[in-house]
Amino acid sequence: MAHIVDTHVGKRIRQRRWLIGMTQQKLAELVGIKFQQIQKYETGANRVSASRLWDIAESLGVPVGFFFEGLEPAGSEAAEAGIMVPSDLFADKEAMDLVRSYYAIPEAQRRRLFELARVLSDVA
Repeated sequence: MAHIVDTHVGKRIRQRRWLIGMTQQKLAELVGIKFQQIQKYETGANRVSASRLWDIAESLGVPVGFFFEGLEPAGSEAAEAGIMVPSDLFADKEAMDLVRSYYAIPEAQRRRLFELARVLSDVA
């Protein structure tokens, strides 16, 4: 059975890969492994070694710490504050497509869209 940390790291690899529109095959080529290994990392079936995680982070353009973000104990401040955000928000491909589309919008329009979303969420 996969350890919760291995599963979390794998999900973060998949999330970042989806966000930048990279295939498993492309990531595998950049890292120098087969795409099946990327699949195993993303599901948490195989643990990612420190050096391999370093290579993956470099290939995906993020710091190594990115893969551990959001990994908090159940009694964390966010959980206690009652923030209503799903713990696995970006596991859904639709959510990832939404984020990718958001960042494709020019910055000035993106800022206005953000402000609109903020106003709408305050009304709800």
